This record gives sequence, C-alpha cells and structure tokens, in this order.
Amino acid sequence: MEEKDLYDVIIIGGSYAGLSAALALGRSLRYVLVIDSGNPCNKLAPHSHNFITNDGVTPTELHNHAKEQVLAYPSVTFIEGLATAVEPKNNTFIVATESGDNYISRKILFATGITDTLPITPGFSDCWGKSILHCPYCHGYEAKGKKTAVIGNGDTGYEMAKTIRQWTANLTLFTNGTSTLTPEETLKLNTFNITVVENTISAIEEENGYVKKVLFEDATPEFPEVIYTQLPFIQQCSIPEDLGVEFTDKGFIYVSKYMETSLPGVYAAGDCLSLFRSVAHAVSSGNKAGAIINKKLIEEQFA
Repeated sequence: MEEKDLYDVIIIGGSYAGLSAALALGRSLRYVLVIDSGNPCNKLAPHSHNFITNDGVTPTELHNHAKEQVLAYPSVTFIEGLATAVEPKNNTFIVATESGDNYISRKILFATGITDTLPITPGFSDCWGKSILHCPYCHGYEAKGKKTAVIGNGDTGYEMAKTIRQWTANLTLFTNGTSTLTPEETLKLNTFNITVVENTISAIEEENGYVKKVLFEDATPEFPEVIYTQLPFIQQCSIPEDLGVEFTDKGFIYVSKYMETSLPGVYAAGDCLSLFRSVAHAVSSGNKAGAIINKKLIEEQFA
C-alpha cells in the first residue's frame, strides 16, 4: 500500500456533521474521504431553521452549499455510496462499500444520523416533518399561536407539553390511550389550560402533509393544526454496533469529551449522539470532531 492510498480520515455520512468535520480536516491539510448515502435526517423538512446565517433555507440548499464549499479543498474527496463494513487492521481501518470498493484510513468518523420509527397510524407519515414535528427550536416559531397538540404520555408527554406551551397557549396533550401522568402533572397542565385527552388515535386526516383532523377510536375528532411528538429511533448505520462500540441507555453512540467512541481511532458526531437534533448542533459537533482528530494525528506523528 502506497501512502497516497491511505486516507487520514474516512467520514461515513456526508450531511451537516460529516461535511463540517471534513471542512475542519480539509483546512488542516488532511487527506479525507467522505462516503455519503444521501439520506439526511431532515430530508422531509421543508425548511431548516435556527442556524445562524442560514435561517429558513431548504435542507437541500444548505447541504449543496456546504458540499460545494468543502470540496473547494483539494485534499477532500466526496463519493456517493453506502459503507457496509469497517474492519480494524494494523492500526488502520478498511472501509467496504456496497459498490465493492475498499478504502483505508487512519481514523474513522461516523456522522450517520438516526432513523425515526414512524407509527403505522394512517396519515402520520405524510405529515412527519411538515406539520407533525419533533423540535420546537427548529419549527416552533413558524407554528406559534396555532392550535397545537402534543402526542405523548407519562413524564415525556408532560415535559413536552410544558415546553410547547412557550409557543402556543392553544394546546392539548393526546396520551393516545390511558394517561400515565401523575395526578400532580395533570393538575399542573390543567392549570395552564392544557387539556389531557386519553382516547386512542386511529388516524390523522391531512392535506399535502398538513394536519386537518385527528380521529379517535371512541371519541369525537380534534382539529389541531400542528402536532409535536418524540418518536423511537434506530441508528441509521449498523456498523458502529457491528464494531462493538458502546451505546448510551437511550440508544445513542457513546463518545468521550474528545468525540471518540469506546473503540480507539473511531469517532462520532451529529444526530447519532444526542437528542438535541438540529443543524447547528450537527455542524458544531462535526467541527469539534474534525479538530480533535487532526490534533490526535499530530500527537501520533510526534510520538
């Protein structure tokens, strides 16, 4: 193997965290390969918000502009494809892809995001990312004051309803079945005019992805314009699990304060790490990971 065949870093995942890391590494004169399958977490959102200088642009526009800037650095290469395996070997890593190509690097960065597990409720998937939302910091301002519902139960539903109350006083909590809130939680919500509806949701009527009506199995419909909820998720990429890296109890990749996983030489950034899912957070963690990896490579060279 010649030196030119060895990348300093292979980044698996080329959305905001991956591109941000690639930018930091490209500006550090590192030889970087970004492998991207083209499935960003916010692909269904019509606009991206709460990212300074780019508030309100479309995810596609933001990604394309970022990619253009990153690829202005000649040491960074971007390929569209799916990484299928990573094999540690002799202080390097061999990355296999679906196309049958293999690439070798000194370090690996996973910026692979997560995939929400959508319920089978009719109409839900059509609204996800448009009028059924996960993050008020990303979309709350555009939905301020609207008739709004939260789907959730127990402490999770209570905390989300408390949070969403900041953006609208016209709020209902759908527990989608028997409430598991404490009596104290229910009383507190009622004090703020937040009604708790315990009926089971049967379907969501929508038009072009925007909620028109919520149907229940045994009750009259409700008519929220916007719904917030938190969904279960899976890691979009199974390779970290295949490698045996540690995960948190919530299902995120565990990293140290230096963005390194439990497997030396393997790092992670972006939505695969945290419930705080936003473009700004992804860019920040990618930038941090890129700088830390460069520093690690320097230390190894001097050692």
